[in-house]
Amino acid sequence: MCRLRGIGFLTFPSNRLPVSVSAVHVVFGRARTVIATAGIRKGRKMKRGRITFLIIPQGQRTVRELKISTVLIRGVIFLFIGVLAATAYLASEYVENRKNLALIAELEEANQAQGESLRVLMRKVDCFEKRIAQLNDFDRKIRIMSNLHVPEEDEEGLFGVGGSVPDEETPESRVSSMERELIDEIQHDIDQLLEETSERERSFRELVEYLEKQQSILARTPSIWPVVGWVTSEFGYRKSPFTERREFHNGIDIAARHGKEIVAPAEGVVSREGSNRYIGNYVWIDHGDGIVTIYGHLRDRIMKSGQKVKRGDVIGHVGNSGRSTGPHLHYSVMIDGEYVNPRRYLF
Repeated sequence: MCRLRGIGFLTFPSNRLPVSVSAVHVVFGRARTVIATAGIRKGRKMKRGRITFLIIPQGQRTVRELKISTVLIRGVIFLFIGVLAATAYLASEYVENRKNLALIAELEEANQAQGESLRVLMRKVDCFEKRIAQLNDFDRKIRIMSNLHVPEEDEEGLFGVGGSVPDEETPESRVSSMERELIDEIQHDIDQLLEETSERERSFRELVEYLEKQQSILARTPSIWPVVGWVTSEFGYRKSPFTERREFHNGIDIAARHGKEIVAPAEGVVSREGSNRYIGNYVWIDHGDGIVTIYGHLRDRIMKSGQKVKRGDVIGHVGNSGRSTGPHLHYSVMIDGEYVNPRRYLF
């Protein structure tokens, strides 16, 4: 037996067991522990063994002996390794699950955000549908007022009914069913809106062309008083102030202050200008579509033949030229060469 810093090694034979035993003495405080390993003698195959712990207290106390089978030790070691491996595996799974849970939470949050975006888009599409419906109403009213053809409404309404969602795997199938339905509905409504918008564009273009034509007609139709005053003689048969005979008066006489401006009641072209002994200085304006207006008894003629005029342009001044009892304007309107009552064109 040898000792080194309180630890000794001892080898001794056993007369009863065919084994060799080595012992290690370890001193812990007042007690001394001897660890002995027993096995089959050298030259024979080892079948089993044990480890013996000898607890030798200081003094005269009884030595205690603790024997543990190497099989048990191996089992404990294997069990420890298994527990360690299982712990490592479970720890790895736990970390992986935490990552998956974080990813799932992130995907759910993104999914919710996408769903909210789809719902916002759906509300905008609904608003767009209402605006299109209002435009359809407006288009219908204008057509009725303009005596234009009113297209019949679709029996299925403004927006039709979409088909079912296909069963095969698509990118949308990775989204929740509610969101997939929203996507299909939005796509269908957008297609319908595009088609309806194109139809409304064609309709409004037709309306614009019609209204531009009407605007041109209205611009060339006499509609305002050529001079502000009071009517002293109406259109039709009357007693002549000069001969006291019954005669046809082909216009109306509008009394006004001498020199007051006379304006064109609509756009047109000066077709005639001159003077005679009946209506004195006169101006004729051709408004197109067979409409001609005549102005007589002018003080002067400031317009020349072929000159274009617009509604409100000054064409002369109130005078007393020709056969007249006082300053006034003789105003006549001809339609396709026939005199008509000018009051039909005074608003």
